[in-house]
Amino acid sequence: MKIAIMQPYIFPYLGYFQLIHAVDTFVFYDDVNFIKRGWINRNRILVNGCEHLITMPLKRASQNRLIKDIELAIDKVWLQQFYKTIEQNYKHAPYYEPTLKLIQSSFESSNMTISELAMQSVKVISEYIGIDTTFKQSSLDYPETIIMGKSERLIAISKLSGGDYYVNPSGGKQLYNKIDFKLKGVNLSFIENELLPYRQFDNTFVGALSIIDVLMFNSKAEINKQLTNYKLT
Repeated sequence: MKIAIMQPYIFPYLGYFQLIHAVDTFVFYDDVNFIKRGWINRNRILVNGCEHLITMPLKRASQNRLIKDIELAIDKVWLQQFYKTIEQNYKHAPYYEPTLKLIQSSFESSNMTISELAMQSVKVISEYIGIDTTFKQSSLDYPETIIMGKSERLIAISKLSGGDYYVNPSGGKQLYNKIDFKLKGVNLSFIENELLPYRQFDNTFVGALSIIDVLMFNSKAEINKQLTNYKLT
């Protein structure tokens, strides 16, 4: 059984969903330290045809605190402006209405932390596009592993989940050794994402944006084809 373990990101890019698609169980790594200026509470969309950073406001965000403990600072004024930005830049996109509903449903639940909001956004969109991967949380399902080192913990979570095959983003090649994992009974592979261009109105294509952008311009069938554009090495 394949497993992946990743911090929860808000409306992440397509490659994040390719990783989810590649495994049987996906663990939200929510009890590790928050990363400032990362992708946990930020992503990019199109504004006036150019990439634009969107940021979920937070309370007392610090790299010394766990992701699951970072509260949101979203109010009605901020949310209305966010929806207005989406409308102004995507209202003529072919899949604007269903995508807006997905965005709204991510915010409608009683989310108090960035971790909860990010996980909700991923789950809502995964269900919509037909990904049937099982989701778990490191803080809830594997709390006993929090004292372990990085590699040791990933191996432990994989084995506790019944997995014998761990898939990591390709950026981890400098951090994790296949032999170390193999000696502990877990096969390690890295996902190599391929992001194909698609039409964004009549603009020059801007890649690796939030899944919001992908959803706006592509049908479910088209997205499902894109989900398989990766290799495990």
